[in-house]
Amino acid sequence: MAKLSVIVLALLFVVVSRVSSEEPYFVYPEIYNDPERDAFLFDKFPDGFKWCAATSSYQIEGGWNADGKGVNIWDTFSHEPGNVQNDDNGDVACDSYNKWKEDVKLLEDMKVMNYRFSISWARILPDGTRGSENEAGVDYYNNLINDLVAAGIEPYVTLYHWDLPQALVDSYDGWMGEEIVDDFGDYARFCYEKFGDRVKYWITLNEPYIIAQLGYEYGSHAPGVSGNGDKTYIVSHNLIKSHAKAWHIYNDEFRSTQNGLIGITLNSDWFEPENRDEQADLDASERMMQFMLGWYAHPIFLGDYPEVMKNRIANLSAHQGLNESRLPEFTAEEIEYIKDTSDFFGLNHYTSLLVNDNVDHEPDPPSWDKDHGVNRFPGENWPRAESEWLYSVPWGIRRLLVWIKEEYGDPSVYVTENGFSTADIDDLNDQGRIDYYRSYINEVLKATIVDNVNVQAYTAWSLMDNFEWAEGYTERFGIHYVDFNDDERPRSQKESAKEYARIVANNGFEKGVSAASTQRFGLAVFICCVLFHLRRFVN
Repeated sequence: MAKLSVIVLALLFVVVSRVSSEEPYFVYPEIYNDPERDAFLFDKFPDGFKWCAATSSYQIEGGWNADGKGVNIWDTFSHEPGNVQNDDNGDVACDSYNKWKEDVKLLEDMKVMNYRFSISWARILPDGTRGSENEAGVDYYNNLINDLVAAGIEPYVTLYHWDLPQALVDSYDGWMGEEIVDDFGDYARFCYEKFGDRVKYWITLNEPYIIAQLGYEYGSHAPGVSGNGDKTYIVSHNLIKSHAKAWHIYNDEFRSTQNGLIGITLNSDWFEPENRDEQADLDASERMMQFMLGWYAHPIFLGDYPEVMKNRIANLSAHQGLNESRLPEFTAEEIEYIKDTSDFFGLNHYTSLLVNDNVDHEPDPPSWDKDHGVNRFPGENWPRAESEWLYSVPWGIRRLLVWIKEEYGDPSVYVTENGFSTADIDDLNDQGRIDYYRSYINEVLKATIVDNVNVQAYTAWSLMDNFEWAEGYTERFGIHYVDFNDDERPRSQKESAKEYARIVANNGFEKGVSAASTQRFGLAVFICCVLFHLRRFVN
């Protein structure tokens, strides 16, 4: 009997020791299990860290022709058959034009501090100019902003999230025309006048890369224009100048009385060298970062385009028989005017890719893809979302944040979008999205706590399922489910909304027993029970 007691005590000691000796916890243990890179960090974000959820006007509002709103390019594009999956459109979308109070309630229930939304340019200026003010549209945003402020939720307002007034395209080809710079400045000034007394965070443009590439190179987004490594650079040039114009108007005319911040949101993947021992792969990674993120960040934070872009595009343009580079040049005055025109670094990030040097690419016909000369591809067995381009690679966001810190002098970084898509199914138990959020937010925590990146905010995309651009309603990014088959567009909380609310409430991840330790503790209790009953049986 004494011998059995010794055995029982020994086994208990082993089990309890294993439970108490904290082993690393991994969100994706079968795929990402490097103890140095992937182990979960149980800690909290700094006090004052901002938690946010986001939407955009065309994706949720509906009311496409209500109360004097003008037509925008996505109204036109989605009404043309074949441009959007299932010929879906945003005519009604989530009906947030009528149901904005419910949206505010969703935010209140999660106890997020900030709501990022965009203003529909054509809703408040139907033809895009100051002579066409629409008070009904202004009232809509005033009501939304007032309700947010009353609920203690800080508005983060994006001036442009892809829904350009169609009248400006009809007048001078929209972003292709230099006239857009002054019109965007006038629109921005109008917004500051109408809403700036309550809005303290402004974002000029959302993802200029997507506007230029999908709208004017690939033609898969509105206005559906295809190019050959030409229009995308012209549009980007005008986007950057428009951003700077809006920033200077705020800085010169409104900052002293409204005391807000204004910046831009740029999107970027992380491009991981396929082999870090190969210099060509390291060079490909850096080149790809400059061609995607540096394209816009360099002029705004450092002055002028990245040298690698200027040199490669100029050389390829000459090879193609052109008299000048397809990449426009900023004048010395413009470089000075554009530099340092963002009070924070807004970052949208979703995924990462492996890269290597595309040594076999042919320069003709010209294109942006051929200009950078990089192969991009996912890693083997990386978890994929419903979107064909979106893979869950949590460690990529940490590496990207560190790169931004080192490249741009440690700016304040606001993660303004991050999220995961699922199929168009009625499933509130969205475990894939929960895993994505937990792992990505934890990597942002590591960048903040371990790497000392100055991350100030994190934003979940999106508050609710919505119109997902050219994919229509076939992909869902929301942490709240929207029934698009019901005229009332009811919203339902997904499990990911509950998980995000827990992370917000804890300001990170509570220290203590991890999920893995909890499982081991349960095993220990089970073994102890078995041994106890075995002892009684022997007695």
